[in-house]
Amino acid sequence: MTRIAPFAATAMLMGTTALADIETQTFTFENEGATLSGTLYLPEGHDGSALPTIVVTGAWTSVEEQMPATYAREMVARGFAAVTFDFRGWGKSGDLPNGRFIESPAAKTSDIEAAFDVVAAMPTTGSLHGLGICASAGYMVDAVANSPEVTSIGLVAPWLQNRDIVEAVYGGAEGVDSLIEAGRAAEAEGGQIIPAAGPVGAEGVLMPMGGYYYEPDLGAIPQYDNQWNNAGWEGWLTYHPADNAGRLSQPLAIVHSEAAAIPQGVTTFLEGFAGESTVEWLEDVTQFDFYHVEEDVTRAADTMADHFRAADPDA
Repeated sequence: MTRIAPFAATAMLMGTTALADIETQTFTFENEGATLSGTLYLPEGHDGSALPTIVVTGAWTSVEEQMPATYAREMVARGFAAVTFDFRGWGKSGDLPNGRFIESPAAKTSDIEAAFDVVAAMPTTGSLHGLGICASAGYMVDAVANSPEVTSIGLVAPWLQNRDIVEAVYGGAEGVDSLIEAGRAAEAEGGQIIPAAGPVGAEGVLMPMGGYYYEPDLGAIPQYDNQWNNAGWEGWLTYHPADNAGRLSQPLAIVHSEAAAIPQGVTTFLEGFAGESTVEWLEDVTQFDFYHVEEDVTRAADTMADHFRAADPDA
């Protein structure tokens, strides 16, 4: 991973936009030879003083304008600054060495660490925190564990898998092995890209379920790539963040629901976490609800804001 020099020397501010009491500034930064695109969210008319700042990352295949932007705005409404960005290979950011649309836990973890370096050097950043949603919860855990400058971490609807959960989700050991072999074959061919989301029952689609990623008024926004590269299967299936709790020392907050994806991953993770934690289980909230349903987003954001304030040394 390429560590980043001070913000003024490496991150380029591109523009400023005011959005309903929120001011956004786009910027770029570098990691491992690629240019990444990000957005800084501030209260409209902010005087430039330092605020506790949350780096927000989203679900697999997502871009920054989806659920990361939703939670970034929620954080600003609660008195924080926030940052979102597109991972390498997705959205407006540059490619990975082996192409685009590859769900690479290692690459995405590295990108979060690079973002922390850049954001920590911004003049508007006070204490620094991380907020990971769904699949990026694991990446956020690993990145925060490697980044002592980060004060605390929050996870919303976290997808925290280990080998047992992977096998339960993907058809047992045989199903996992089959997908890994398919992924290796796709990689040997230079990649094999399929639609990420489609209607219920669609063939040849990663997520044939309709819903958030398929609905234009939800996640199927123009900025969404809606692509998946089968070359990424091995990296994803052999990634076991539910077993990584021992790496993390910063205070942790989790909001999840038994009705959302793999809640057993949270239980497994917490069994291995020895630090300070706040855990809130909401009733009857689905995974997609956490991305866009106002009531559920509000409750999750309130919990995260309380957690980040409590961990802020300047609060």
